[in-house]
Amino acid sequence: MKPNMGGTDRIIRLIVAAIVAVLYFTGTLTGTVGIVALVMAAIFVLTSLVSFCPLYTLIGLNTCPVKK
Repeated sequence: MKPNMGGTDRIIRLIVAAIVAVLYFTGTLTGTVGIVALVMAAIFVLTSLVSFCPLYTLIGLNTCPVKK
């Protein structure tokens, strides 16, 4: 797996995941929508930690800076 996520993309995903987690655990997001959002937040955290997004590979997107 070659990294295909840049630093900014990773930070944005972690911030969104944190916001979703706070909304879920404070009771703002509940039910099925809350569970789906929490699963998506977990996926965001996982992909941020490994710097690889399978969806980016499918659509040919790469936000990782080019190393010289």
